[in-house]
Amino acid sequence: MPGQRRKREQEPQQPYPSPYQAEPYYDDGHGDGYGHGHGYGTPAAAGPAEPPPPPPQPPLPWKELLPSLILKPDPTFWRMRDYPMWGPALIVTFLYGTVAVFGLDKAREDILNTTVSNAVIYLLITGVAMVLGSLLLSTVTHNLARQFGGNGLWAPTTGLAMLIMALTDVPRLLVAIFVGGATPVVQILGWATWLFAGALFTMMVARSHELPWPRALAASAIQLLSLLMLVKLGTL
Repeated sequence: MPGQRRKREQEPQQPYPSPYQAEPYYDDGHGDGYGHGHGYGTPAAAGPAEPPPPPPQPPLPWKELLPSLILKPDPTFWRMRDYPMWGPALIVTFLYGTVAVFGLDKAREDILNTTVSNAVIYLLITGVAMVLGSLLLSTVTHNLARQFGGNGLWAPTTGLAMLIMALTDVPRLLVAIFVGGATPVVQILGWATWLFAGALFTMMVARSHELPWPRALAASAIQLLSLLMLVKLGTL
């Protein structure tokens, strides 16, 4: 875990001690009950001051966020749990939606057999539909996590869930474009990437909402099953 975790709410400030507050009584041999040689209002024995917590780390730029989400998910989820990432989430999901059509054998044939203008319109529609669908499913994941006792924020949870949904399917999609979606290697990649997506969803919700992994998995179950039925089963 990189650094100390940031709290959701700011702690109330403690009031300053009054300079007229009575000093502690002790005997130093002078018989007046107060020690000499100390400053006014300073206690006789003061413990060492605790060092302030380190400042929160800044958000990752998109060039580091995208590979780190796959290669170093745990520290990435801790670091980005309070930062929205709408730009990368919307762009990556839209591009994924336009390319995902070519991973489906029948849809790819329909696009290749139509005119260029119709193909462009079809790709734009599928890209927008993928953005809206992933946004809705990610919002459902966030709301379920809050119902299960989570304390995460909507924008970071939704953005991370959208990125997980798109990025984890890239290996299967790249192979399906060249060899077809019904081949055994694509089916194996589809199941493997789906299980990997489930692990990332569970880890992300657990970090962002501070939930145990069974509740985190339950919160992401609807989005995970929708990913299987809407995207994976088209080729599996």
